[in-house]
Amino acid sequence: MQIKNYDVIVIGTGPGGEGAAMKAVKSGKRVAVIEKYDRVGGGCSHWGTIPSKSLRHAAQQLVDFKTNPLFEKYTNNVEYPHLVKTAESVISKQVKMRQSFYERNDIDIYYGSATFVNKNSIEVRDSNHILARLDADYFVIATGSRPYHPKDIDFSHPRVFDSDTILKLNYTPHSITIYGAGVIGCEYASIFRSIGTKVNLVNTRDKLLAFLDDEIIDALAYHLREQGILIRHNEEYSNAELTDNSVILHMKSGKQIKSEVFLFANGRTGNSKELGLENIGIKVNAREQLEVNENYQTGLPHIYAVGDIIGYPSLASAAYDQGRFASTHIVEGKCDFKLVQSIPTGIYTSPEISSIGKTEKELTDEKIPYEVGHALFKNLARAQITGRTVGMLKLLFHRETLQILGIHCFGSEASEIVHIGQAIMTQKDEANTLLYFINTTFNYPTMAEAYRVAALNGYNRIA
Repeated sequence: MQIKNYDVIVIGTGPGGEGAAMKAVKSGKRVAVIEKYDRVGGGCSHWGTIPSKSLRHAAQQLVDFKTNPLFEKYTNNVEYPHLVKTAESVISKQVKMRQSFYERNDIDIYYGSATFVNKNSIEVRDSNHILARLDADYFVIATGSRPYHPKDIDFSHPRVFDSDTILKLNYTPHSITIYGAGVIGCEYASIFRSIGTKVNLVNTRDKLLAFLDDEIIDALAYHLREQGILIRHNEEYSNAELTDNSVILHMKSGKQIKSEVFLFANGRTGNSKELGLENIGIKVNAREQLEVNENYQTGLPHIYAVGDIIGYPSLASAAYDQGRFASTHIVEGKCDFKLVQSIPTGIYTSPEISSIGKTEKELTDEKIPYEVGHALFKNLARAQITGRTVGMLKLLFHRETLQILGIHCFGSEASEIVHIGQAIMTQKDEANTLLYFINTTFNYPTMAEAYRVAALNGYNRIA
């Protein structure tokens, strides 16, 4: 068998792997990437971010049509597989684009599972054969994560799904129970409710998405319930009873929840099992994730890890940056760039949520004198024009310096709106001030105008 040599080998072609590969090759390194599946893009493109957000967009369009008398009669026959089909078209475009990145940069792609033979060698295998033996000076592990599967639930049952396999559901269920009310659980609750499915959302904690600002959490819970989603807090399952026609979830509290389909969406696990890390002395934690230092180096300095395989923040955008930073350290021996401390959240429920910076609770606990400015979407001309009047923009700022401390947005296009405030909030010293929004002329009518409204609302409280 021929052994090929490279400067850098990247395992995984998701955002983290792509960022690492592109930085390395553009710095003059000979680069190969290994992808377990038959197409590039990783979990982000095929099972995670792109499909779920495409589904959500299609679901939102469906809701818009249903509420419009002109189109109401055309929406009665829309089924879940129709929404999945729209997601597949986006996936195809993403794969084609990303494939071209590797091709035009002369990066070799190997399809198969990667296993470390020793500290500088990897074997690429399919189910039966060793396809290639590759040596390299440096490695970047970007294998991502997969949904966590508790051992007492049979995921081979046709009515049991996780956040990856739910995309293969080929009919619209009458009812669904979603166990886990994190980001994934809340997003799929919104998607299924939009097509008329009865949704039971089981939360193991006392409130939804506890890392968010309390006011935003309350707004989300209200609107999910208003849509008809049944939320059960502080519940844990004892066992799942599987039948041919249903899944009955037995709770430790004594409750029973019966539904046609069951979606387990509670936690994720790092994809490290097949890498042969035990052959080179690298250990994983309880979630099968790798520990790395500030330069993304594992216990072996020439082997790096980025993205979901290292845990928090488990975001596609952050993974891409981590990959770039890891390759910068490989190429230059150092990397002065660091992942930004304040990363915006983007939660694509209906309506969506995005936030950055401190919450009211955090500021109160830290005894920072702050004030609040609100802009309700129902009062914005742009929202009135589009009909998407549910939501608000909330600014938290220092009472004395007027420094922006937190931005919290709930409603249509929240994940886009937040970036305007992020650009100001991340400026240093006096460049970060509430007055910027008061004295800046915004396009009218736009959703961005919410910043001026919220800034004036807050400023008037201290004037």
